[in-house]
Amino acid sequence: MPKFLPVFPLGLVAFPGEQLNLHIFEPRYKELIHDCQTEGKTFGIPAYIDDHLNEWGTEMELVSIDQVYEDGKMDVRTRGLRVFRVLEFLREIPDKTYSAAIIDYRDETMDHDSEVSSMLFGYLRQLQQLLRIDKPQLEKPSDINSFEIGHLVGLSIKEEYQLLLYPRETDRQKYLLSHLKRILPVVLETERLKQRVLLNGHFREEMPPKF
Repeated sequence: MPKFLPVFPLGLVAFPGEQLNLHIFEPRYKELIHDCQTEGKTFGIPAYIDDHLNEWGTEMELVSIDQVYEDGKMDVRTRGLRVFRVLEFLREIPDKTYSAAIIDYRDETMDHDSEVSSMLFGYLRQLQQLLRIDKPQLEKPSDINSFEIGHLVGLSIKEEYQLLLYPRETDRQKYLLSHLKRILPVVLETERLKQRVLLNGHFREEMPPKF
């Protein structure tokens, strides 16, 4: 069923479950955060990419206001809830300075293909080892949630938006798997190049070829 939702368009893609910290400085969004705090409202972040407001976004809830500055600016913590689609964008609404939209929520399918999850798990571990990072800390393939790793695998903002469009978890994992298969050879070659550069100028013991 369509719903009225205040919106905060940003040049990023927010995912359900994501913890997103924001620095609020525009008067209209300071008003929005105030309404979220006092009235328990949620708001939507539709992705704004290449000067275009896209129709898909994520509903967010205000978790906390960590700091309010003397000029009214504030640092806030938010959390992603659900994916929505903008049916109608309302640039102006009565008695408010911020915008809103008529939205509809999407049904999510949290299915898992064990083969896809296992392959994705392996590629993700390789990427973590190459880049020497320890997040996300996954113990087994079934721990994978594509939205939780969507910002951690080197996707462009357009690719992150494409990930948001898939309503099925298996399709999102297939998308991420395809991405990692494409970039891992590049990352591996970059790491090899770095090692060669680091060795340049050092004394090395090399076995000469035998003729």
